[in-house]
Amino acid sequence: MEGAHVPLKGWQQAAVALGSALGALMDPRRADLIAALGETTGKPAFQRVLQQMKNSSEGKEVLLERPHVVSAQVSHAWDLPESTFGSAYARFMGSRNFSPDDRPPVRFMDTDELAYVATRAREVHDFWHVLFGLPTNLIGESALKVIEFEQMFVPMCALSVIGGSLRFSRKQRALFFQHYLPWAVKAGVACTDLMSVYYEKHFHENLEDVRRKWGIIPCPDPKGKNQGSI
Repeated sequence: MEGAHVPLKGWQQAAVALGSALGALMDPRRADLIAALGETTGKPAFQRVLQQMKNSSEGKEVLLERPHVVSAQVSHAWDLPESTFGSAYARFMGSRNFSPDDRPPVRFMDTDELAYVATRAREVHDFWHVLFGLPTNLIGESALKVIEFEQMFVPMCALSVIGGSLRFSRKQRALFFQHYLPWAVKAGVACTDLMSVYYEKHFHENLEDVRRKWGIIPCPDPKGKNQGSI
């Protein structure tokens, strides 16, 4: 959710960005530091995303209605038929004991519109995990950050991929660069503008149908089995 705006001067913004980057490298579990890094380095990218959303009829609807991916607004997904996108999202969240309410607020955006776009980018992250069939381990998160960078050009996404790859074991590094990275580069370019999708209005639709409609290429299992079902 959007939090109280914290105005920063140029040097303050640079200091927050540097401190957040160092802190996130030391402790990648600090979601608040990763969020602050994304906000302080990503304003031009979020301005570009905002303009793309305004150029899309569905994106404009999202900006007008400003839906939030919080329990109060998405709980009906748990009651949908098994084959639907909404049900796949509910299974993804439930199997990991994730809550859509557990996200740090956006604090460093200059306007309400940009704050909402940054918030929306944060909130749809789990939808993208479901659509692309990606796990939530280090490799899966790094692969999704490649797609997020291709979709939004937020520098933090690229930095997260670099930081993630530094923490890979030798076996993980080989798997990521030989399998996940080539797929992610292809998948991020092939799909539609994912920030302009009003996901909540497609919960009732068949998961495979929305994947086809949005040009989603689910991640193939490196062992040869499809990971597309969550």
